Amino acid sequence: QVQLAESGGGLVQAGGSLRLSCTATGGTVSRRSMAWFRQAPGKEHEFVAAISGSGGATDSADSVKGRFTISRDNAKNTVYLQMTGLKFEDTAVYYCAATRFGAATSRRHNYYDYKGQGTQVTVSS
Repeated sequence: QVQLAESGGGLVQAGGSLRLSCTATGGTVSRRSMAWFRQAPGKEHEFVAAISGSGGATDSADSVKGRFTISRDNAKNTVYLQMTGLKFEDTAVYYCAATRFGAATSRRHNYYDYKGQGTQVTVSS
């Protein structure tokens, strides 16, 4: 059973940067698609970015395009989310997700079989 653990969240001023990490244990995710989602209080979970199993294809939401970058290091079983130009509206719990078999990217939350507990990102205005 794959387990995902996020780290790197925190409090940052608007315009600042953070890098989130998500490390998988209990199995390899080297050929599986992975993604980041976020959920703000009182809102539905929102797709942020996804990366294919090989790392050769990425996708990101329009709201973060040009500011957030997803990447992965398969040797470390880890996916990253580099966030720059943070805005107040980026405040949310960010969590990563992985598929059991799929290698292509998807924006659908139910495409991913495993989800982490999340890490809080708070952007002060």
